[in-house]
Amino acid sequence: MITREDIYGKTVKIIRDNVPDMFGTDLNEDTVLNAEGNVDSMGFILVVTKLEGEFSVRIPDREWDKIRTLGDLVDTVYRHLPKGNE
Repeated sequence: MITREDIYGKTVKIIRDNVPDMFGTDLNEDTVLNAEGNVDSMGFILVVTKLEGEFSVRIPDREWDKIRTLGDLVDTVYRHLPKGNE
């Protein structure tokens, strides 16, 4: 069973490993991840697609614009977990 905390930890790792602009940033649930914040659009796409692969989820494109913070991203991945994994 994958917990929300599992997703949070993996998301932070993926951000730190793949989005160099975030290094040194104190990541928390309220960290802004969209173009208004710390991650450019390509970095955001990279993080989301890596999470989709890691957790075998598909986040519909229409939901991407609603993801503003790290907490939003974690919640979105958690909501789309395959049945039996949530």
